[in-house]
Amino acid sequence: MLRPSCARTLLLALCAVAALALPAAGAAAADKPQSKHRTPRSLIKRGTLQQLPGSLGCLSARPAKGGCSPARGLKGPGPFMGSRAIAVSPDGRNVYVASSTSDAIAVFHRDRLTGALTQPRGSAGCVAAGGAEGCGRAIGLGGPNSVAVSPDGRFVYATARDSGSVAAFHRKRSSGALVQLPPGSGCVSGLPLPGCAAGRALVGPDVVVVSPDGENLYVGSFFGNAVATFARAKNGTLFQAEGQQGCIAEAISGCAPGIALGAPEGLAISPDGTSLYVGSALSNAVAVLSRDGAEGGALSQASDGTGCIVNQELAGCTAGVQLAGANAVATAPAGRDVYVTSLFSNSVTAFSRSAAGVLTQKPGTGACLIFLRSAGCSFGRAMVAPEGLAVSPDGASVYAAAFRTGAIDVLDRERESGVVRQKPGRAGCLASSRVPGCTRARALAGVSSIAVSPDGANVYATAFGSNAVGVFRRVR
Repeated sequence: MLRPSCARTLLLALCAVAALALPAAGAAAADKPQSKHRTPRSLIKRGTLQQLPGSLGCLSARPAKGGCSPARGLKGPGPFMGSRAIAVSPDGRNVYVASSTSDAIAVFHRDRLTGALTQPRGSAGCVAAGGAEGCGRAIGLGGPNSVAVSPDGRFVYATARDSGSVAAFHRKRSSGALVQLPPGSGCVSGLPLPGCAAGRALVGPDVVVVSPDGENLYVGSFFGNAVATFARAKNGTLFQAEGQQGCIAEAISGCAPGIALGAPEGLAISPDGTSLYVGSALSNAVAVLSRDGAEGGALSQASDGTGCIVNQELAGCTAGVQLAGANAVATAPAGRDVYVTSLFSNSVTAFSRSAAGVLTQKPGTGACLIFLRSAGCSFGRAMVAPEGLAVSPDGASVYAAAFRTGAIDVLDRERESGVVRQKPGRAGCLASSRVPGCTRARALAGVSSIAVSPDGANVYATAFGSNAVGVFRRVR
């Protein structure tokens, strides 16, 4: 259970979201394209999303609603604190969802031809605290909110806010089923949980990522204002180094010192594995951390202004724009660009990345895409309280999950400049009929996490309010 101070913090954040403006029906038209040349029709359609028909288009916790297929272990997927609650295995065979209310990880088989999802029967279809709903038994899954698959596809990891933990599972590649590693190896917690190893800087863990080389796992701790570092053994077991190599934080004794790390909600590692980027909600910032692969994956932060970009002036950081409530972070496939959603700015911001990992916010209106209009930003629609974020493998599209609007925003990405623009007309967003100007879609209430399949053919989104996963085909 959350401590009273933690609960009050979360309540304030939720109230702030509720106070945000509702989608406007009479919003101004989108920015006109600058080029005088007509764009080929194939490029105009690229990246658009179409929900699969009928029950194939979504899965929902029993009793299923909106014509969705029923699923187990799917209550509260992608909670308010959880912008990485869904992950697709590297081989494209499975989709995993962290469901906070079910205290479970739901497991789905993916049809690689259609993208449709089906849930295996029995314990192969989910793991849950106490084995609820016929799922396999697991420990350290109190309020899971983020999930990640190792690059080799052999292991799955999940953070759980209420357990203060990260749980580790072996993945059966033939079926996708999860089996938790043995007691002492299958869970690391900042709380004294039976069967879990002790960990540091795990206070309200909110997000988890695995390095591209598979050597390390990183956890962002929302209430700890910290990032915890773990080394990974070949059998999937996690080990946290002592001292400053094991964590970086604003104010935790024994961790490396960091700044602009207030309430990490998003993490992304550059494709070359040298940089870790943190979306810090309470710092209204993107923190830039250097990763030393030769030193067990230890993290460090520069203090010369390149270690963070913030909304308001902060010693040791560079000033940026539209980063209030910075949330999810995603990198482009080639690692040249980084994108961030910001909950309270109602925006997607864009940054260029240098060879050294330093970020520079893009110039002009390319710096930000924002709901309605703001000086210096491009125009965005149906983008109230954006959380989840994903870039397609081909680098042509960026997708944002807008929690308050209940919409998926579809953005085109210019490959050379890295600038993103929302697709014009109804193709630019998917939402319920209550949101004007978008393509109609089902089971998207409280959409907060989003993932693209490795082949770029499908997009999947978790919806907390709908207790559902939406399934979409992507035009390539």
